[in-house]
Amino acid sequence: MKLKPIRSDRELNRALKRIDELWGAKPGTSKGDELDVLMLLVEKYEEEHFPIPVSDPVEAIKFLMEQNGLSRKDLEPYIGASGRVSEVLNRKRNLTLPMIKRLHKGLKIPYESLIH
Repeated sequence: MKLKPIRSDRELNRALKRIDELWGAKPGTSKGDELDVLMLLVEKYEEEHFPIPVSDPVEAIKFLMEQNGLSRKDLEPYIGASGRVSEVLNRKRNLTLPMIKRLHKGLKIPYESLIH
């Protein structure tokens, strides 16, 4: 395959098909090099045309609460008193760095999800 920038969804689909064909190629070989370059081109195209929206920290916390059956009371050790938890969940107060650290350490919420 002749390597060139990907400029359309059609070209993207062709590149993805070729990646499937090349998958498992040994690094350092011509096929391995082609695979590496194609993957970079696909990544660049997808970043430009299908950006992932920035995560919302409050939504990340609410999702975790729902998935784990947690109540607002369960968040108090990480965020503070019930009033503080309520303010954060109602978007009236931003998370502080210490809160983010405690939520990450205690509830395993990724930093990327908590920092807006």
